[in-house]
Amino acid sequence: MTRRRLAIPLLALGWLGAIAVWIASGPKEAPQAQAAAAIVLGAAVARDTPTPVFQARIDHAVDLHREGRVQYLIFTGARSEDDTLAESEAARIAAIAAGVPEDAILIETQSLTTMQNLVEAQSVMRDAGISSAIIVSDPLHLRRAMAMADALGIDAQPSATPATRYRSWRTKAPFLMREVYFLHHFWLFGE
Repeated sequence: MTRRRLAIPLLALGWLGAIAVWIASGPKEAPQAQAAAAIVLGAAVARDTPTPVFQARIDHAVDLHREGRVQYLIFTGARSEDDTLAESEAARIAAIAAGVPEDAILIETQSLTTMQNLVEAQSVMRDAGISSAIIVSDPLHLRRAMAMADALGIDAQPSATPATRYRSWRTKAPFLMREVYFLHHFWLFGE
């Protein structure tokens, strides 16, 4: 009887551990992938300034544009009550300051979650006649983001920020646990 009682928790722990390893290994990236646009998934701003996590995403997207791997940058993210700018607006300002031409930047200001980021970005893509994208985010976020993009039918490839703020296991572990939870939430509820 004791073995049976232990079997289910051990199976659950094994499953969650396997999913965590799968997330941590990230989706396979093509180092020189090209697409019409980079979709930069939103992250927090402090009033009107991108947080270091968000700035790393913006910087990576700017690099993709400089390298000629994307023609457009699509910034996503709404404004929280405490901020003066939407995430996407702050990102737009940062990208222009980094030398990206204004006409190469598209934004949406409605999304609050990863799924909403992608739904709104897909709408921007459709309106602009853009058919392919590189999704830019932190390495641990990309498994879920790519699963969502696939479910939405977005022709996308992943590109993880090379300068993530989540370097030590002390900072990675909470992010990874969050991603394990939210990936299961997506699988169960589609959001």
